[in-house]
Amino acid sequence: MNIDIICPLYNAEKYIEPLYQSIQKQNNIDLHEIKFVLTRSKDNSEAILKRINAQYVEIEPKDFSHSATREMMAKTCKADIIVFISQDIKIVRDDWLYYLTKDIESGECDAAYSRQLAEKNNIEKYTREKNYGNVSFVKTKDDIEKLGLNTFFFSDASSAIKRDVFEKLNYYDGKRFASNEDQYIAHKLIMNDYRIKYCAESQVFHSHNFNFKSLYKRYQDTGEFYRAEPYMNTYGTNNAGAGMAKYILKRIIEDKNWKVAVEYIPNMTARFLGMKLKGKRR
Repeated sequence: MNIDIICPLYNAEKYIEPLYQSIQKQNNIDLHEIKFVLTRSKDNSEAILKRINAQYVEIEPKDFSHSATREMMAKTCKADIIVFISQDIKIVRDDWLYYLTKDIESGECDAAYSRQLAEKNNIEKYTREKNYGNVSFVKTKDDIEKLGLNTFFFSDASSAIKRDVFEKLNYYDGKRFASNEDQYIAHKLIMNDYRIKYCAESQVFHSHNFNFKSLYKRYQDTGEFYRAEPYMNTYGTNNAGAGMAKYILKRIIEDKNWKVAVEYIPNMTARFLGMKLKGKRR
């Protein structure tokens, strides 16, 4: 099976070349196209794309949506498998793409996502640890009772899906999500009896260092998603959030990580308030 990669970009001048080069180094895969979609930026992103002769389209900031932009690009794909990545992942292994797609090709699953590792010593060190373990597994509808909302955990920072399945599911249904578009498609996959695999062998580094305002905004977008798609709340959104908070605190204490301990209360407060308080409709 051949592969198309879709990567949205915005003010991405420091990411483009290393990302492009690391993709080119992938082994044992049939790479068809790398498709960048650049939201008009203020930095040198477009000049870099032109210099490396990358394939890209440019859109205006008002037209960007995490779901609609990916859907637009997916509809141009011809390959058997569509891979989504974000601009800020760091790929250090030449087998990342092979392990992400091999089980789709073998028929074990219909979609897959990579393990994400944190580089920074902050809260995300522990969120990544909890969400991305070292053992691969496949999720199906049968796991909902046991996993609840986590059945639909699926990150398109590094993910793959069979193109014909994506098309059959009507992509993101033309919806414009500010976040959680990956969870939306995961729900559609699972509820239509498709299988999602977490591929621990497919590894990328991906972490952030959000300030209070940025984290609040991120979780406000998440809260808006759950209000727009209220059926997702039936799977235990509050339980998932509380479980993560308890895990992080437990690990901070075990590690005696006092640097991160100082961040804990402001971080959890930003998440909680962002989820609960409504923002302006966009």
